[in-house]
Amino acid sequence: MTTTTKTNFTDSANNLYASLEEKVMDRDQVGASNVFYELLRQGRPLNEMIRETVRIHAPYTHTPFHQRIDNGVVRFVNNDHCLLSARASWRMPDFLPERLKFLPMAQTIWYVPTGLDVWNQLLGRAPGHYGRRVYDEAKFPEPPPPEMHWEDSDAIDIEGSLDERLNHWLTLVQYSKAEDSYAVFRGLLKNEKDRPQVFAHLMFAGLIDVQDRILYNRSYTTGHKSYRARATIELSSAVGWEKAHDVIYAGVPDIAVGPHWYSAYEMACEVEKNFLELNPPTSSLAPTLVTTTDSNLFAQEIDLSHAEQAMLIRSLLEEAEPSYIEAIVGLLKSGKSPQKILDAIQIAAAEIVLRCGTPHSFSMPQHGYEYTNTLSWFYANFQHPHKTKLLFVAGSFINQCAMLIKNTPGNGRPTFTPPQTANVLSKEKLLSQLDDAIATLQPDEAASWTQAYLDAGHERRSLVATLTFAAAKQGNDPHNQEIGLCMIEDYARTSSPLRDRLLLACAKHTAGHIKYGNPMESYSRFASEFDLPSTTDGNGQAEPFEALLDELEEVPLEDIESSPPRIQL
Repeated sequence: MTTTTKTNFTDSANNLYASLEEKVMDRDQVGASNVFYELLRQGRPLNEMIRETVRIHAPYTHTPFHQRIDNGVVRFVNNDHCLLSARASWRMPDFLPERLKFLPMAQTIWYVPTGLDVWNQLLGRAPGHYGRRVYDEAKFPEPPPPEMHWEDSDAIDIEGSLDERLNHWLTLVQYSKAEDSYAVFRGLLKNEKDRPQVFAHLMFAGLIDVQDRILYNRSYTTGHKSYRARATIELSSAVGWEKAHDVIYAGVPDIAVGPHWYSAYEMACEVEKNFLELNPPTSSLAPTLVTTTDSNLFAQEIDLSHAEQAMLIRSLLEEAEPSYIEAIVGLLKSGKSPQKILDAIQIAAAEIVLRCGTPHSFSMPQHGYEYTNTLSWFYANFQHPHKTKLLFVAGSFINQCAMLIKNTPGNGRPTFTPPQTANVLSKEKLLSQLDDAIATLQPDEAASWTQAYLDAGHERRSLVATLTFAAAKQGNDPHNQEIGLCMIEDYARTSSPLRDRLLLACAKHTAGHIKYGNPMESYSRFASEFDLPSTTDGNGQAEPFEALLDELEEVPLEDIESSPPRIQL
């Protein structure tokens, strides 16, 4: 059995990382944060701190299954967010000024002690983010230590071509063989030249595992397999492939943990076979069709017209299946680019976020949006023979989210009307009002101030940095950083002429989705340690927000714009 190992550091750094591990295992958020502050003072690099944090939590952020049946009732077992939070810690600094670049990592350190061993938290045996409503302190006054559900297995080498070995690995994933699939995956990584194909298949395994219904349901993948796969790849690249073992261990076994939902992807396969293949098989018993159709479709480059974008968005938001399926098929048949089609799907995903009217309503729409972001990242970074099919999975996910919001109370089409005084306010005052609306959790007001800023025609760089800062300040739940980051990333990348809607959705989501405890506690502690403004005052006055505004305006967004995040494999 392989075990996680520490890297050699100076004695001082070794002592600090040992102390960090002790505080995390004790579920001590304040203690872990204090150690992190000292690591910052000693100048430890971000990728090293990420690697060591992942090393500490990797054995304890898996579950044996993502579903339980309790007394005949199906219950969802949540997905880990520690690794996803670390991914945000690595990417968000691109959109933040120098003094704030470690703030997302401060949120990761604050969260990790609460995110260990989700399984036992949900059984009421331990405190934490997921045990907040069920932890029985009377029964477990001294909660047991976090449990390791999957061993860190040694690599297994198997025979065959790379395609055959990848297919065997995916079969183990489908069979929910977590430890066996992880061992085989480690074997697949041994040959460096195979790495791009191996990681492409890891992403593919996550992207095809998406629920086929949401309304009146509580047990689903929410696309998390692909988010975890993406975090695994990005963080492995960040820490260095030769030092990425603990990241691989934190991310890969869960890809095989059941239950699995492949019916949406099966629909995508059937649609492509029956409507886009030139010579589809005439029997379901015929051998699996292997053609270049998917790759040929993905090579198409024609953009959508405004009318075509509107048609696709309407079919996703307002109409039931098979409307969006027929729309995507028609666009592909007319030579349209899959990436451009995905950009339009992403605008629809943002519109659903904007239609959320209660904090709980954001749950599935935010994950639907994250799926489109992750799929776009996959498109930018990998070659794979089934990329185009995933458009239909994304369409299914977003259409399900639209029908959920349409058929649950408290939601609806938004109207964001800027305050009457907005047209006489300076750029700085508008940003200050926006920051205050988000900090005080007023989602419609936050979107309205964002609209006022856009209507005034100001440059976008300061707005993007302000929205990123606002998302980075909110703690106790990594969704605060994850979703805001996804929308900012896509704003910098997308070809859609409607991309300003992503900024409105970012503002509304950060202010509106459900919060836990005091979401500003972690930021307040970080700000106190490093002499940062604590928050905007209750009247939206410039002080202390404007103390950072000059720095926010210096974020080089022009260096990021139109450049999707890429990794070196």
